Amino acid sequence: MVAVIDATKVGQVWVLVIRDPHTKENVYAREISSETTFAYQTAHADLTSQGFSFSTIVSDGRFVALPWLFPGVPIQMCHFHQEQIVIRYLTQHPKLEAGIELLALTKTLPRADGAQFTDAFMLWCSKWRSFLQEKTIDPETHNGHWMHRRLRQARDSISAHLPYLFTYQKYPELNIPNTTNSLDGSFKKAKVAVGVHAGLTHTRQIKLVMALLRTHG
Repeated sequence: MVAVIDATKVGQVWVLVIRDPHTKENVYAREISSETTFAYQTAHADLTSQGFSFSTIVSDGRFVALPWLFPGVPIQMCHFHQEQIVIRYLTQHPKLEAGIELLALTKTLPRADGAQFTDAFMLWCSKWRSFLQEKTIDPETHNGHWMHRRLRQARDSISAHLPYLFTYQKYPELNIPNTTNSLDGSFKKAKVAVGVHAGLTHTRQIKLVMALLRTHG
């Protein structure tokens, strides 16, 4: 199966969910204390013991351990999450020309060709290389600090995820989604229900969330 994986907080409950976007079924939902590699390992072990195998993983890219955890399985980085990461560093309205260009390039992800996007990103990196190397020197400690730290972080995020941004184009026969949005409906339904029943105890809240997340659709 193509496995769409994401974690979210529903009320006071953190949950990790794995969904088959083709059958529109959540095949795994479990409360977790935090989103850790161990939580993913547990999910993988549980589903493997039930006879599941993954043809592709679609993830928010939070764990570089995913390639290690699922050896040989192609991984697709969610385009929505990549855009949100860049926005978190640059804001929706960056002031620097380099930031404006990088955000505009990031926003082309959903419709971009992988080779063309990669070329455009590499050209951006080359164009702004000297600019991104600029430092300020603390007159007391003489330590250097990057002047454009958040812009560098946005660049580094794209660079780290670039090998996984266009997996869906490499395996068209698998019909891989390029986002984890398939899970949005399930998460929204659970969050609305918890909001309506805000007075539930933690135990009852968990039962409600699990019941909703383990349904089809």
